[in-house]
Formats: sequence, structure tokens, C-alpha cells
Amino acid sequence: MITSAPTPCPDESITAWALAARSGDAVAVERFVRALHRDVQRYVAHLCGDPQAVDDLAQDTFLRALGSLHRFEGRSSARSWLLSIARRAVTDSYRYASARPRTADVPDWQLAVESAQPRGLPGFDEGIVLLDLLAALPDERREAFVLTQLLGLPYAEAAEVGDCPVGTVRSRVARARAALMDLLDETGEREEANALACAAA
Repeated sequence: MITSAPTPCPDESITAWALAARSGDAVAVERFVRALHRDVQRYVAHLCGDPQAVDDLAQDTFLRALGSLHRFEGRSSARSWLLSIARRAVTDSYRYASARPRTADVPDWQLAVESAQPRGLPGFDEGIVLLDLLAALPDERREAFVLTQLLGLPYAEAAEVGDCPVGTVRSRVARARAALMDLLDETGEREEANALACAAA
């Protein structure tokens, strides 16, 4: 009986590309970046809360990672290693921003931001509601939820990225889910009450 070799899981392939990239393999570098680019963008978007900064933070993450690939030994998955770097990039950007606050060069910056937001995209309103609900969660719970439920990291890797025990990640995710369900219930009740008030007017 001939058995085919098991196909490697995506994280194993990504880690193999990272290890190959250490020796200057340009194809491996490209595959590594392409495989994780979206995950890094989603993660920093949820951490930083500034849509304008996401691309810069993702680029900074990859620059840092590629500059320190020689130290990556593959003991953990390349995905969790890279998301740890992304977390530090966001933290450093907060530190930098607090040390050097930026000023807006428009008279009404809030109006300018609102005007620049896309409208009429499928799923756009639901996405905004989800972002608002996630923003209402405490930082640690939001991070655990995003890592495991949106980015699909196993709990052990999310614990590694968040620098905490696995049990803590499980607890934070469970509490985040419960809080999101409560917030969804409140939002639904509020919308129903508003609809009834409009109908009665």
C-alpha cells in the first residue's frame, strides 16, 4: 500500500518559509509575507483603533521581522512570532504618539474623518457595529478574542502572543463572548425601542 505524505498545515508551511528566508531565499520571504500580511493587518487594526495607521504598522511589523529573522529558530510558529512583533510595533507607536502628539491641519477633523469613510459597501454597517462592540471590550479580552476567533490562532499560540497563560486566554475569550452577546442584546433592544417610538410618532 502506497501512502502519500501528509500535507503540512498552513502554520508549518509558514514557519518553514520563515526558516528558509533566514538564509536569504527571496521566494520564501515573499511567501512568508504574503501568507501573513492579512493577519497582521487585522491584528494591528484591532489593537491600534486607527484605520489610517494600519498599513504603516503592518509594514513596520514586517520590517522588524525581516530584520530579526536570523534570530527566529522555529521553536514557536512563525505566525505567533510575527504577531508578537506586531503587538510590540503597536505598543511602540502608542509610546511615540504620546511623546509627540500630532495636530490636525483641518478646522473640523471629525467631520473630515467621517466624510472620508466608505459608504454603501456590502457588510460595511455590520462591520462598523462589530468594531464598535469589540471596542467596548477591555483591551485584554478584545485581544484574546481577535487572536483566537478572528485570526484563528490556537489558544496556546494566542497565550504566547499575549504573554499570558493559556487558561487566562480561555477565560478572556469566554468573557469577551459573554460581553459581546450582552452588548448585542442591548443593541437589538435599543433598535426595537427606537423603531416602536418612530412608528408611534
